[in-house]
Formats: sequence, structure tokens, C-alpha cells
Amino acid sequence: MKYFRFSFIFTFATLLIAAWWGYKLGGWINALNLVAVAIILALMEVSLSFDNAVVNASILKTWDEYWKKLFLTVGILVAVFGMRLLFPLVIVGQTADMSLIEVWNLALDNPSEYSSKLIAHHAEISAFGGIFLLLVFLNFMLDEEKSIHWFEVIEEKLGLLGKIEAISIFIALVVLLSFSSFVDQEHKLAVLVAGLWGIVIYVAVDIIGFILEKEENDAPVADIVKKGSIGGFLYLEVLDASFSFDGVIGAFAITKDIVIIMIGLGIGAMFVRSLTIYLVEKETLDSYIYLEHGAHYAIGILAFIMLFGMKFHIPEIFTGLIGIAFIALSLYSSVKQKGVSS
Repeated sequence: MKYFRFSFIFTFATLLIAAWWGYKLGGWINALNLVAVAIILALMEVSLSFDNAVVNASILKTWDEYWKKLFLTVGILVAVFGMRLLFPLVIVGQTADMSLIEVWNLALDNPSEYSSKLIAHHAEISAFGGIFLLLVFLNFMLDEEKSIHWFEVIEEKLGLLGKIEAISIFIALVVLLSFSSFVDQEHKLAVLVAGLWGIVIYVAVDIIGFILEKEENDAPVADIVKKGSIGGFLYLEVLDASFSFDGVIGAFAITKDIVIIMIGLGIGAMFVRSLTIYLVEKETLDSYIYLEHGAHYAIGILAFIMLFGMKFHIPEIFTGLIGIAFIALSLYSSVKQKGVSS
């Protein structure tokens, strides 16, 4: 329980703010309604980002204490306030040629118009996040040095493809070009550029790590993130951001109130971070060897869900449940394997 203590305190404090906000707008009935909505959003965020916690834990477990604490403190501020509040405001501001103050006032005074402006760029957001997450999945699967395989026949063959230089970038580009056909001609260029930025950001983290890690002269991003560095820190922040896109966009299907969205998703982000700490300190991933695999399969599925989402509406509950299903299955396989080994 100690790992989740601060999350519960944060939840209590922010739900009081939600109640005050609701009461201010429409009395006690509205206050209770907005508190319930915030709780629903928090549960949605946890379900969507559970696999994110597992992947974060798999990386953080090898970091030194300095970088680990930096990510779990500064990182949570970026996750809660940066991605759940500032990022949507920036998107609307850039596309509508408005200042952040003007966009914030729009979100408070006319939330329907604010959400419509944000959702109008759902395809570009999905292209960026989907391609970035696809690269995370591919670089885990296309690793010839990976010794533990969950689905052995499939993963061993995929690992052999890792010998081909830049194979993951090639696959990501082919996928991006294929899915860009989902959008109309007017938005095709914007989607392609957004997807290319997903690739650029992923590779940029590799470059930053290469420059700043003195002891690493030719390490790929998969190796750079293992020790804890500015490159690894940025990698996890962008990973967090990619996971949060789906939650932010999906939240507007539940409520248009930007304050409640920030509170609900912020609560969810706090619990995901607490879960990450729990997994690291309890060394859960060492005991359940396929848990990391399940999380990466869930990331791969989420990547394609985001890309398909450029044309089709895919319910958020499906996205969350399929991620949890893969993790539950990998947990079961880990327990089974543990029993066989003992």
C-alpha cells in the first residue's frame, strides 16, 4: 500500500477540486456527477496505460537512483501537466493560430468548440503516436540478442530479422505509407509528416544518447535506455506521451470539461507511476519473465489501433481491455513457466 499512498492522497485532493468545480458550475448534483466522471477517466487511463507501466519498469530497473528518481518526480509533472493539459492546448493553439491563454479560455468557456478543434487533428496525433509505439514494439521483437521468448517460434524468427540494419525503420515507413491511404487527400501530407516526426523523434533519442553518453560509442536506443541517461529519460517521456494521446482524445467522448479531463487523466497517470515503482522495487519482472513481452505485444496492438483509428472509431474500452488481456496472459504464462522450472 505504501507505493500507492501518494496516489490516493493526490486522488482525494483532486476529487475535492472536481467537486468544487462542479458545485461552482451547477450545484451539488453536478458536483457528484463530475466526480464520477473524473473517476471513470482515471480508470480508463489506468487500463490504457497498464502496459506502459510494465515497459517503464523493465527499463527503470537497471537505472541508477539519480535518473530513476528524476523520472519518477520530474517525469510525473510532465506526464500529468504537460501531456494531459499543455499538449492539447498547444495543438489547438498552433492549428487555430491562438495563444495558450486564448485556448485555455476557449476550453473553459466553449469546451465543445475546443474539443472539436483538437479532435479535428486526431489523424495526425494517431500517426505520430502510432508510428512511435510501433518502433518501440519492433525494436523489442527484432532483437537478435533477446534470449527469452514467449512465443518462441515467432519471436526467434523475428529476432533473426534484427540482423538487417534499419529493418524497423523500413517497416515503420511501409506501415505509415499504407495507413496514410485511410485519410483524404487534404490531410494526407499532414499525416505523413506527423508519422515521419514519430520516426525522427525515436531516432533523435538514439542520437542524443549517443552524444551525451561518453562510455557508449555505438549503442542503439535499446541499449542507451538501460543505464539511465538524458537519452533514456527523453525516451520514456516520449513513450509516456504516445500512450497519453489515446487517453486525451478518448476523454472527450466522455466529457468536454477540460478541468475534469485533466483531473481524471492525472489521477490515472499517478497510479500508473505508482505501479511502475511497485514493479521496480518488488523486482516483479524478474519473477514473471514474460510480463515485459506481454506489455510489448500490447504496445504493438495499441500502435495499430491508433493507426486504424485514423479512419475507424475504436472504443477506448476495447483498447484498454486488449492491453490488460495480453498482460494477464503473459502473467499466466510466467507463473506456469515458474512452476515448471521449480
